[in-house]
Amino acid sequence: MGDTKRIGILTSGGDCSGLNAVIRAVVRRAIGSYGWQVFGIHEGTMGLLRRPLDYEELTLRLFTGNVLRMGGTLLGTTNKGDPFAFPMPDGSVADRSAEVVEGYRELGLDALIAVGGDGSLRILQRLAETGGLNLIAIPKTIDNDVGFTETCVGYNTAVYVATEALDRLQPTAASHSRVIILEVMGRDAGHIALAAGIAGGADVILIPEIPYSLKNVAAKIESLREAGRNHALVVVTESVKTESGEPVGVKDEAGNVRYGGIGQYLGERIAEMTGAQTRVTVLGHLQRGGTPTPRDRLIGSVFGVHAVDLIAQGKFGQMVAWQDRRVVEISIPEVLAHRRDVDPQGTIVGTARGLGISLGD
Repeated sequence: MGDTKRIGILTSGGDCSGLNAVIRAVVRRAIGSYGWQVFGIHEGTMGLLRRPLDYEELTLRLFTGNVLRMGGTLLGTTNKGDPFAFPMPDGSVADRSAEVVEGYRELGLDALIAVGGDGSLRILQRLAETGGLNLIAIPKTIDNDVGFTETCVGYNTAVYVATEALDRLQPTAASHSRVIILEVMGRDAGHIALAAGIAGGADVILIPEIPYSLKNVAAKIESLREAGRNHALVVVTESVKTESGEPVGVKDEAGNVRYGGIGQYLGERIAEMTGAQTRVTVLGHLQRGGTPTPRDRLIGSVFGVHAVDLIAQGKFGQMVAWQDRRVVEISIPEVLAHRRDVDPQGTIVGTARGLGISLGD
């Protein structure tokens, strides 16, 4: 059963559906199979920065009811406050990483399970290296851009929500003879737009991995009109740039672009070029919340159980991953060296082209 008795778990970065399934699986496996104690750390690494430490002991009694079906994370999360460059009240930044490591020691943890996307995992891996933490990572992001895993917790639910949106938008587009543009999340990867666009019957899918021209988009809409269709559906990833290469969005306090607005840009240009009535829907955070799909509950459960088993085996510095219909583990540094963007030559893109969907190129 191994020597580890006290393990921590935290969720970091943007929230998504399926996180509570992960937490539940970790608690059930750790307590039920190994007799360990599990401590849930609140709001990612912030819980280890605060004094007193901000955490709670997780017991089996917490997971007898509705937690599996709940969106979000019962532990809370944050995508701010990098402990290596922590924003201070006077506007400066400070390295507070040693305080996080100290918090890990103060809590008496033998291992830490971190559930996060590539940004969070990069910070946590650095903490593990500098502080000697026993780290196991679980990939979660609706963007599905973490390397070496076919799916991340939260992705399937996000695709489901985007597909359902297209199912609802198509009848109103047809009723009013309109082109409707759906802007979806995904950051710098087009996985959500591509999968939902195919599943939801989109006519045009624009993703950051494939350059597009407005002329080609307008030509597709004109060809639909000539074939007797009175409407069209366009799906676009939030990070797609304008035709001149400018990102659309606003800069946050750290200088990073918070994407949003490419749908409106496309709606205006398509209307100008085709004369069509256009309407824009921005899904935004609707893709993050709500009841997780069965797939996300299953993947979250698989990842949680396997993460605990890796601790029992003393295999640290690993991320659990899904490959070829089975769970595996990959070293975290190897994962961080390989982002998983959409492959322009891959099967899913080929499928979209085979269906006659325009990718704007």
